[in-house]
Amino acid sequence: MTLGSVPPKFKVSIDRDQCMDCGRCIENCSYGVYRREGDKILIESRKCTACLRCVSMCPRDAISITEKPVDYRSHPVWTREAREDIINQARSGKIILSGMGNARDLPIIYDRLLLDACQVTNPSIDPLREPMELRTYIGKKPAKLKFRKTESGDVELDTKLAPNLKLDTPIMIGHMSFGAISLNSQLSMAKAVAETGTFMGTGEGGLHKDLYPYQNHMIVQVASGRFGVNIDYLERGAAIEIKIGQGAKPGIGGHLPGEKVNDEVSRTRMIPLGSDAISPAPHHDIYSIEDLVQLIRSLKEATEWKKPVFVKIAAVHNVAPIAAGIARSSADAVVIDGFRGGTGAAPKVFRDHVGIPIEAAIASVDQKLRDQGVRNEISIIASGGIRSSADLAKSIALGADAVYIGTAALVALGCRVCGNCYRNLCPWGIATQRPDLVSRLDPEAGAAQVSNLIHGWTLELSELMGAAGINSIESLRGNRDRLRGYMLDEGMLKILDVLPAGA
Repeated sequence: MTLGSVPPKFKVSIDRDQCMDCGRCIENCSYGVYRREGDKILIESRKCTACLRCVSMCPRDAISITEKPVDYRSHPVWTREAREDIINQARSGKIILSGMGNARDLPIIYDRLLLDACQVTNPSIDPLREPMELRTYIGKKPAKLKFRKTESGDVELDTKLAPNLKLDTPIMIGHMSFGAISLNSQLSMAKAVAETGTFMGTGEGGLHKDLYPYQNHMIVQVASGRFGVNIDYLERGAAIEIKIGQGAKPGIGGHLPGEKVNDEVSRTRMIPLGSDAISPAPHHDIYSIEDLVQLIRSLKEATEWKKPVFVKIAAVHNVAPIAAGIARSSADAVVIDGFRGGTGAAPKVFRDHVGIPIEAAIASVDQKLRDQGVRNEISIIASGGIRSSADLAKSIALGADAVYIGTAALVALGCRVCGNCYRNLCPWGIATQRPDLVSRLDPEAGAAQVSNLIHGWTLELSELMGAAGINSIESLRGNRDRLRGYMLDEGMLKILDVLPAGA
C-alpha cells in the first residue's frame, strides 16, 4: 500500500511493575488491543478507541493511555483530521462514518450564557424551605378557559383539554432505538424514568416486550422506515413522536448495520434477521405540511385522540418557520434536535457540518411562535448536547418546555464517548447486541445511576431557580431576561434575544 500507515491515535502502556498478570485487560477489551503470548501480555495500540474499559477494570491501575503519541507536522489548514480523512477515503472510496455528536472545536453557546441570581432587593428563595414547582405538562394548552355553572351551583370547566404528558421534572430521555443500543440499556433507562416520574423515547426500533411494564413512560416513535410500527405499538405508548429529522444527520435517513440485527432486534423491528435496517431520508407519504397534518391526524384517530403527538425535526437554518407550520398541524409538541445531538452512526461530514446549535434554534422558534400567537398551541422539547443542569436551565429560559437527554444518560450508564457505537463492539454493553458484552450492563445498577443523574439535575435546577427568585418552572420558561451573554457577538445576542453581560 503506497499510503503506508497513519500515526496511532492512542498509545497503550502497561506498568509491568504494577501489573499482576491477571488478564482482565484481555477479557474486557472487545477491540482486541491485548493478547497473551506465553507469559506476557502484548499490546496493539492501533486498535484502541480510548473506551477506557481496561483502565476501569484493572485492579492495580497499571494501564495508561496517551492520546496522539505521534503526530503529523503541524499546519493551520491541513490538520491531522483533514489529512487522515483524505487518506481513509483514498483507501476506501467510501463515506466516513462516525458516532456521537458534532466533534468540531466550535464555541458552545451554553458556555457563553450566564444565569441571573437575586441580591438584596429581590430576595432569593430557599428550595429546602419553600416549595418549588417543577411539574411540567407537554402538549397543547388552551388560549382561554371557559367555565359553566351546574344546576347545583358548582362551577365546572367547559373547555375540552388536549391530552398532555405530566412530567415531575422537565428532563426526558431521548430516542435511542433497540438495535442501536442494547435491551439492557433501554431497560436501565425505562426503570429510571418510571422512578423519576418522566418519560423516554423508544427510538425507531419498535418496543421490545420486556419494556411493556414501563409503557406508560414510553414515547413511541414513527420514523421513515416505520420499523415495528403497528396498532399495538401505537396504543402502548404514552405519546407518539414522528421523526422527520435528527440533529446529528439532518436531511438523511438512518442505517442500522445487519450485524446488529439479531433475533430479538429482528422480531421487534419486524425485519429479516441480519438485514440492514435502512430508513429513507424522507417519509414517502410526507412532502408538505398538509401531508404531515394527515399523518398526525391518522395517528390520533388510530389511538382515539387520547395521546399527544410530537414532531421531531433537526435544527436547521429555517427551523422557526418550520416549527410554526408544525404548530398549526395538530401536533402537540415539536422536538428540536441541535447539531451536537448524538447518534449511533452518521456520515462524519453531516455530523460535523450540517445544522445549527440548539440554543439559537430554541430562541428563534419560541419567538416565532409568540409573534404568531400560537405558542400555547405546541410545546417545545429541546435536545442535542444537553450536558448539565445549567444547560437545562438555560434551555428553559430560552423558551423550551423540557429537554431530551441522550448522551448524558449513556454516560451515566458507563459510556466513555469513544464514538465507535456503530461497530457493535461496545465494551460497556451499551451500543452492542453481542450477548457477552450486553451482559456486562446490569439494568438494576444502570437504572440507579440514570435515576441519580436525573435526581441530581432536578435538585440543581431547583437551586438555580431559587437563586433567581423563581419558584415555578412556568416563570423560568422563555424568561430570557434571566440570561446574559458573555463573549457572544451582536448578531447572536439578537437571535437569542439576550442582553450582554453588564447590561
